[in-house]
Amino acid sequence: MALSGLFRKKTVQDILKQVAKNEADGHNALGKHLTTRDLTAFGIAAIVGAGIFSTIGKASADGGPAVIFLFLFTALACSFAAFAYAEFASMVPVSGSAYTYSYVAFGEIVAWIIGWALIMEYAVGNITVAISWSDYFTGLLQSGGIHLPQWIQMDYLTASNGFKDATALMQGGKSYENLGRGLQEAYTAWTTSPTIGSFHFVADLPALFIIILITALVYRGMKESRNASNLMVVVKLCVVLLVIAVGVFYVDTANWDPFAPNGVSGVLKGVSAVFFAYIGFDAISTTAEECKNPQRDLPRGMMWAIIICTILYIAIALVLTGMVNYNELNVGDPLAFVFDKLNLKWMSGIIAVSAVVAMASVLLVFQMGQPRIWMSMSRDGLLPKKFSTVHPKFKTPSFATVVTGFVVAVPALFLNLTMVTDLCSIGTLFAFVLVCAGVLVLQDKKDIPRGKFKTPYVNSKYILPVFMIVGLYYAFNFNTKATMAFINNEEQTYDATTIITSLNKEESTKVFNYLESIDLHNKTAQTADLEHLLSQYQDDDAKYAAVVKGLPVSDSLKYESGFSLFKHKIPMWIFLVVLVGLAVWAFRKNLSLIPLLGLICCLYMMAELSVWNWIYFTIWLLIGLIIYFTYSRKNSKLNTIEI
Repeated sequence: MALSGLFRKKTVQDILKQVAKNEADGHNALGKHLTTRDLTAFGIAAIVGAGIFSTIGKASADGGPAVIFLFLFTALACSFAAFAYAEFASMVPVSGSAYTYSYVAFGEIVAWIIGWALIMEYAVGNITVAISWSDYFTGLLQSGGIHLPQWIQMDYLTASNGFKDATALMQGGKSYENLGRGLQEAYTAWTTSPTIGSFHFVADLPALFIIILITALVYRGMKESRNASNLMVVVKLCVVLLVIAVGVFYVDTANWDPFAPNGVSGVLKGVSAVFFAYIGFDAISTTAEECKNPQRDLPRGMMWAIIICTILYIAIALVLTGMVNYNELNVGDPLAFVFDKLNLKWMSGIIAVSAVVAMASVLLVFQMGQPRIWMSMSRDGLLPKKFSTVHPKFKTPSFATVVTGFVVAVPALFLNLTMVTDLCSIGTLFAFVLVCAGVLVLQDKKDIPRGKFKTPYVNSKYILPVFMIVGLYYAFNFNTKATMAFINNEEQTYDATTIITSLNKEESTKVFNYLESIDLHNKTAQTADLEHLLSQYQDDDAKYAAVVKGLPVSDSLKYESGFSLFKHKIPMWIFLVVLVGLAVWAFRKNLSLIPLLGLICCLYMMAELSVWNWIYFTIWLLIGLIIYFTYSRKNSKLNTIEI
């Protein structure tokens, strides 16, 4: 087959004909039950979860009250992408989301790549949510006096890594009692877990429980899933509004000064966590075939979900940062924390229960999305026919739903929360980038049937270059130090925790003796905790740099430099190079501004993720390409047509 066959495309007309023939091909139609209200509720169910009940705390601690601008930026980026999704959903009202849209805009190989990437959004995202649900659920049990063993409520990687870090810190003089709560729990889980030889059995069993429960509900039917989702949305919206209504009376405006204590960099530091809170809106597009009027309801549902959730996030952020000082909010359960701090125990209890409900609703929406992507890929021949099996009674993609349950449940027992959060974010952002690019590619094509919704057109020919010039002016005039450090790849000093946890016993002794020799306040006589002794200098950058410089250990343990440092900047350099290319494309082709801004914002957020996430994501895509070239390419329905 010619190389051009990799980019063979499906037409909108063919897709709509295929849906009409599904029953004749042995595929029963999906049940049509959803309205705009249901879709909006699904969007709220997916968005109001970890963001409100967990990640908003860390983001607020980093950015202060100005974190509201991060929510606005993320909502704006998602809104730009939502316009593109809505236009495609109106044009191609079938299940498949970005996968189907890419098949129309770019061709089969890109469609396969995006379908494979979407597994990271839905399946890997569900692993994240299941782990978070487990944390809240076990916390709720503990508050009721029920204490599960640590080794059945923590994933393997967290326990293993936490044990190593805790051991290194205790070797450096820190007592177990002075370890952070997370390290204590990891150390306990690892040391008390059953062992088979040298293998420690540590697994998150509550996460397994909720995945089985939600998968059974999704398998049972869309109507049942919709009713459960709507009920859970009502519960958590009532709780969020209660938090705002009660909390506003405890706001001290003095806590809003300074409004942006760590500047723009502090605000943007939480971009990955906050974006993760928003990604669920596109799961709505996977339910297109189950909508009563998809061309009207899908765009409305997406937009309303983003608008409502953004208002709630901003209100909650202002209330939280007004009730307590922003630097106290770096906790896993910020809502419960602030009310507990103000001795409103009854509110803490309500929030704990609602958090469990909120996480379950997010899991429900994500668990619906993945099987429908697989069903669409199976219909096209890219996956085995079994994946497109629709249950004759429940009208759901039954086999794909069961497989999704296994794909999510097994890794949730063992994987680390931070790792899967970032992997989910990069897979989702990649999908958003391609959907926005797809709208740009199709904007001038006259042979494409248009739906009822079309993204408003604004010519970006001159606007994007102006934005770029303003950005350069700001970078070199108001953020000069950070900009030059980025360009010149200036050496960076490790923080105290990183330095101390990398030392062996002999090096730890040398460092303690050195810190004792420069100790003006006799603190080394009070404690042998190396992390505490070294971190006391971190408040003064110049002083800390001088102390680290004098440490009697290798520079590689003190500083990050050269390629070791530059590799973390590779994603941002990729973004900058692509940005220049987009400016040229926009100038030559008069590209539409809104999808172009969506593409740029999502690509920027990808650049803010660690280079390791890009590496893991690339490996994931390579695995997908192997499957495509060994199975999907020759079994594709389009290949059959060509032959």
